[in-house]
Amino acid sequence: MGCDGGTIPKRHELVKGPKKVEKVDKDAELVAQWNYCTLSQEILRRPIVACELGRLYNKDAVIEFLLDKSSEKALGKAASHIKSIKNVTELRLSDNPAWEGDKGSTKGDKHDDLQRARFICPVVGLEMNGRHRFCYLRCCGCVFSERALKEIKAEVCHTCGAAFQEDDVIVLNGTKEDVAMLQTRMEERRLRAKLGKEQSPGGLRSCSFRSPVRKNQNTAPSKDYAFSTLTQLEMDLVKFVSKVRNLKVAMATGGHLKLQHLEAPADPHNNITIYEIWGEEDSE
Repeated sequence: MGCDGGTIPKRHELVKGPKKVEKVDKDAELVAQWNYCTLSQEILRRPIVACELGRLYNKDAVIEFLLDKSSEKALGKAASHIKSIKNVTELRLSDNPAWEGDKGSTKGDKHDDLQRARFICPVVGLEMNGRHRFCYLRCCGCVFSERALKEIKAEVCHTCGAAFQEDDVIVLNGTKEDVAMLQTRMEERRLRAKLGKEQSPGGLRSCSFRSPVRKNQNTAPSKDYAFSTLTQLEMDLVKFVSKVRNLKVAMATGGHLKLQHLEAPADPHNNITIYEIWGEEDSE
């Protein structure tokens, strides 16, 4: 048996059992999630941003990732859903007065205080250390504890007063179920934005003036509203061009300019019609 000297082996030394599963230190995991950037693994420093899945990043790390999306970066998978800087929100965090991370010691060096949370909830004062659920608002970036949002129910932000909806509330470092729900919301939100861009008419930068379209009596209410809005813009454009033409005539003839009475044209014959703007003849 190889046990010289009269030693008696014990059972666990002879029989190999199943390997023990190493337990993850929950405290160390919480410290990593709430104090370090998900991308760079560096300590979180302002400006701090959060994605639509509730993960925390240093803003400069996100910008560097967007500029250099190298496939060799293993941590890039954690931010693969970030396509532009618009996909993250800069957080408005409330400092914890009990945190001493920025205070130097007597020898002149500084340390990172990981025993206390750097930030707290501005409403109920809970520390943002992972032991309490926190969330932020996409509309303004303010951060609160979930308890504050539940106890003080309101439709506006407790700090800045910005109005928000349920879809704007993003849980920070949530559970797998929270992340799955946030991912579903994110995909639906991006799909709605994409469909909205495809269906909405082009802006002034990309549009070209076209002939006015006659109103259809069978159009839907939304189309009626859009048609009336375009008609009003059309009328405003006619008034503006007519004013410009009258001003040019007044300047050419040496007339007196009265800017406060521009609503009444100087010469009715100089008024422009909508058919001139669209490049059509007045058939009516």
